[in-house]
Amino acid sequence: MRRLYPEELADRSFDNTGLLLEAPFDPIRRQMNSVLLTIDLTKAVADEAIERKDCVVVAYHPIIFRGLKSLTLAESQQQSLLRLALEGISVYSPHTAVDAAPGGLGDWLADIVTGILPGPHEPETHTATKAEEEEAPVLEDSEKNPPHDHSNEDGEKQADRNGDSTPTPDKKAQKPTKGPQKRPSMNPRQSTYSKPTYPKPAELERTDLAPSALDHSRSVIQPVTNVQGFEDAGMGRLIKFHQPQPLTHLIERIAEGVGSPKGFPVAIPQTRQVEDIMIRSVGICAGSGHEVLKNVDADLLFTGELSHHDALAATEKGKCVVTLFHSNTERGFLGSVLKAKLTKVLKEEWKKVRGEVKGEVDEEWDLADDWHDALRDEDVLVECSEVDRDPFGIVILQNSPQVGRPLSSGKGEEEDGGG
Repeated sequence: MRRLYPEELADRSFDNTGLLLEAPFDPIRRQMNSVLLTIDLTKAVADEAIERKDCVVVAYHPIIFRGLKSLTLAESQQQSLLRLALEGISVYSPHTAVDAAPGGLGDWLADIVTGILPGPHEPETHTATKAEEEEAPVLEDSEKNPPHDHSNEDGEKQADRNGDSTPTPDKKAQKPTKGPQKRPSMNPRQSTYSKPTYPKPAELERTDLAPSALDHSRSVIQPVTNVQGFEDAGMGRLIKFHQPQPLTHLIERIAEGVGSPKGFPVAIPQTRQVEDIMIRSVGICAGSGHEVLKNVDADLLFTGELSHHDALAATEKGKCVVTLFHSNTERGFLGSVLKAKLTKVLKEEWKKVRGEVKGEVDEEWDLADDWHDALRDEDVLVECSEVDRDPFGIVILQNSPQVGRPLSSGKGEEEDGGG
């Protein structure tokens, strides 16, 4: 990790990168030669690493961020650290070193914004006008939740509540009440919501975005200097297109590149429509982007999260904002970039270490047989967590009327949890 993303690149003013937990190596009860990549080291991820018998968890966000005065089982994160140490699993956090590195997280997001969607043409899109919104059908309460079928005056019996329309003779017929109808009680009403949806892990490791053929310039917003071999490093990226790009196309590219989320927040000036906006420049920052993007002159700010007041200030200046929830701007990088890079470097390093250590074990160490067994294992495996996800998912009220047309042409509508 230090070869790929030197810790000197990190923002030490607040960050805590590096080896945060060094678990003792026990050759008698050794772990697999495997690494688990995750954005957040939660209890679920710790359980996953223990079950897999990984030897290292690379957690993008530092699980230890401030000084600790104790390590106890009473606090959930400390509990995870203690359990991992007991199992011989270490923890490394690269965080802002990955953000700043050339070819790192900032450039990965820039590649998404400047990528090309599949197909001969990027999709035409449409946002509902005010007139269309007024014309959109709105279901009445009775249409959303039809009342149970009551018998008529000829003596038909009330349908059973389980949906069976067969008359039930043991129930008395009910005649319709006369006079004004009362508003239905809120208690029996039911609304159908989707399950919370998250970018899909399988889609994070692949994308249909083609490498950019768009003419654009790319620069670092806050340069990091004096790190040899990483002269182009820095926080944030500023993209300037030679030809303006429709905002709708950028939204499609972002969705395609980060795992096809069902939705994400987009802020635009109040007098504009999404399909009318053309973007000439994009300021990019993974995670929480205010400090990096606050003084950037760009048409679009693309980040993980931005506060209400910061987003409002941006739109009042005529800018647009796209956010994805904090870690959804980071998670896809693990599978699409870091996994392959780290696997390559680890194979080189492990081959080198095996050769160097073997002689020392033969000559000096009492546990030679156990160490020989460990050193005979040539395999190295790097995998992404299957349970890591952002705390926030998208829940959609499925029986609410849709206004306008979706940006995508129905892609993924057949999937579970779709809107």
